[in-house]
Amino acid sequence: MSAEPPSVVIARWGRTSYADALARQTALQAGRLAGDAPDTLALTEHDPVFTVGLRTGAEKHLLWDAPTLAREGVAVHETNRGGDITYHGPGQLVAYPIVSLAARRDLHAYLRFLEDVLIAVVARHGVIAARREGLTGIWVAERKLAAIGVAVRRWVTLHGVALNVAPDLRHFGGIVPCGISAAEGTVTSLAVELGARCPTLERVGGDFAEEFISRWPVFIGVPSPG
Repeated sequence: MSAEPPSVVIARWGRTSYADALARQTALQAGRLAGDAPDTLALTEHDPVFTVGLRTGAEKHLLWDAPTLAREGVAVHETNRGGDITYHGPGQLVAYPIVSLAARRDLHAYLRFLEDVLIAVVARHGVIAARREGLTGIWVAERKLAAIGVAVRRWVTLHGVALNVAPDLRHFGGIVPCGISAAEGTVTSLAVELGARCPTLERVGGDFAEEFISRWPVFIGVPSPG
């Protein structure tokens, strides 16, 4: 009989700086690798920050100069996740699963899993989102609603997803979000799509936790090819 998939602990961090959240993630990842920490799903909301991923040329997609960044109160932080440049800020749900993929060593499947969770979360509130061919994240038509960027070390994950609930979308104007030009798509939020019916960040965080935990045993229980 196969072992039961490990349970996932929910950690609610409140509002954090990106640097603090990255340090917490790194510590959790080290603990998970050592066998001293469980799979953990951390939920947070960041102070305004542009994070620059590992994709070549990502830094070129920062459009604001230093005085504008200072005036808008947006920091810039290089990070070790995959992908391009993106924005995090108040009103955006950020979810960091620090989980072991050792039982299913398929990073592409994991990215699709995160997209499935996000699609299910927003569907709870009447928003129909979908994938776009060749791109990560979820979209409402040509409007990007959530971004995904992950890293993995010895099959324990780091980083995660950012779902726009009701952030200041004006800040996305300081970058080329995820390297996607305005001609290819724009950025949206649940507040834009739903207006007065937009749920609270806390409610959406709870929805994400429920969908992730309910789907995780099925996902991780699928054996690796070969």
